Amino acid sequence: MLGLPDMIHACLFDLDGVLTDTAAVHKVAWAGTFDPVLQAHGQPEFSQADYDEYVDGKPRLDGVRDFLASRGIDLPEGTDDDEPGNDTIHAVAERKNRDVLQRIKTDGVRVFPGSLAYLKAATEAGLRRVVVSSSANTADVLAVTGLDAYVEDRVDGVTIKSTGMAGKPAPDSFLAGAQRVGVDPGRAAVFEDATAGVEAGRRGNFGFVVGVNRLDDAHGEALHAHGADVVVRDLSELL
Repeated sequence: MLGLPDMIHACLFDLDGVLTDTAAVHKVAWAGTFDPVLQAHGQPEFSQADYDEYVDGKPRLDGVRDFLASRGIDLPEGTDDDEPGNDTIHAVAERKNRDVLQRIKTDGVRVFPGSLAYLKAATEAGLRRVVVSSSANTADVLAVTGLDAYVEDRVDGVTIKSTGMAGKPAPDSFLAGAQRVGVDPGRAAVFEDATAGVEAGRRGNFGFVVGVNRLDDAHGEALHAHGADVVVRDLSELL
């Protein structure tokens, strides 16, 4: 059914890069946030490879920590109350969040047509459908795009922060998504475009992991290496 093994009863979809083209918006916002910090430390600009390796699919604060650590830049942690202009981990994360929200409101969000068709088909087939995303803006994006009509529940950046669960590549958020619809992980399929998310699917012993490669052959190979059972360019290939 829909390119999935017969035992699959639920689909757990990442949002950015799987259902919507917000991954491109996030990448630009991350670059706009990190580049001034990198320039101040005499470092090269933020790249696509940096996005793929250190921030894609992760909770925002984890992405800031991991990327800056990769460049040897040590900033104080700070708190949620930090102003965006401060030089702390929390302030950098807040600058990025404000940037991406402004871009979403100004430019809107594109839904991948193949993903919308797949969501509709999954709905008609009676499969359970949950969005599992590290983004704290998931609810806004689902509402703006109308995808909330095809999604039963969500586990997102707000959930991760409020519960204290570990973000991807830990499997916790996907496990919570399966639990929301009462389906055992072995009967749920994970759909991910980030290596961190695919690895989370593998660690959680989910029944099937679909890697969505919207980049290049090297990224497709990385998705396979991190645990994807199958890699597609678009979800329409599974219909």
